[in-house]
Amino acid sequence: MSKQSQSERIPMRERLTGAALYAPIALSRALPYRWRIPFAGWLTSRLLAPLAGYNKRVRENLALTCPEIPASEAKRLSLEVTNNAGRNMIELYSPEFHDHVRRTPVEGPGIPVIQHAREANRPILFVTGHFGSINATRVAMIEMGFPMGVFYRPMANRPFNLHYVEAMARISEPLYEQGRRGMLQMVKQLRSGGYAGILNDLNAQDGVPLDFFGKPALTSLATAEMALKFNAPLVPVWAVREANGLDFRIIVEDEIPPSDAVTMTREFNARLETMIRQHMGQWFWIHRRWKDGAGPLADRGARHLAVLEGSAED
Repeated sequence: MSKQSQSERIPMRERLTGAALYAPIALSRALPYRWRIPFAGWLTSRLLAPLAGYNKRVRENLALTCPEIPASEAKRLSLEVTNNAGRNMIELYSPEFHDHVRRTPVEGPGIPVIQHAREANRPILFVTGHFGSINATRVAMIEMGFPMGVFYRPMANRPFNLHYVEAMARISEPLYEQGRRGMLQMVKQLRSGGYAGILNDLNAQDGVPLDFFGKPALTSLATAEMALKFNAPLVPVWAVREANGLDFRIIVEDEIPPSDAVTMTREFNARLETMIRQHMGQWFWIHRRWKDGAGPLADRGARHLAVLEGSAED
């Protein structure tokens, strides 16, 4: 369907909502890059996120998983988390972002792993989370010669989603929209020895309950399953935002040892948690990560987990 036909079918109310969502981005883009990024972070953390209830949700998630954190620190972290979210969004819409990040040094024990995989024409699955800046990671991997396609969840507002996807595509392609079609496209890429990046830290209703910050969180096993199926190294990558708020450290960890999907996914959760605990304000605590950690979906996932681990019959 063409953009024009999509636009004709979108109600005026949805178009106005999309315009309102884009307005803070347009306002921020009027500023020079070095002011634009901190301004967007401030605008999001101080005005937009409180109105949407996001700062409160951050504090609720922290109270659930880290009750030892004092209320004053939880409040500070809620501002840091939403500030980072605002910076991430405006960086995506900033043409200067690519050139700003492209010279960032890449470090970590996983570099030889991905280089050897490329030399052997093996596919690579880069796995990460909503931490630091996934877009900085994408730029860094491209500069190293790993043009990874990215699996993404489309925005609910269709007018906003149109330019959101265009902005992501300016950093790297291909993009795989969440769903059956996107999954098939990514599988095709992996079969041909390509590279893909997946964020594996969302509440997955078809997942299994695995520990994350001491609480059960429904977690998808699909990423590890694909790594095993296509003999692809499963390599965690992170972009840690530096104290100046503009620069990053790009870290490529050693691959998660291939074993079984449950063990590998547990290892990813543990590594992500370790990284978050070192930089608590850089993970997207806004997500309802533990939403279905208890209840019918968790019970169903637990039964499946028991079958996979051999403690129950299918």
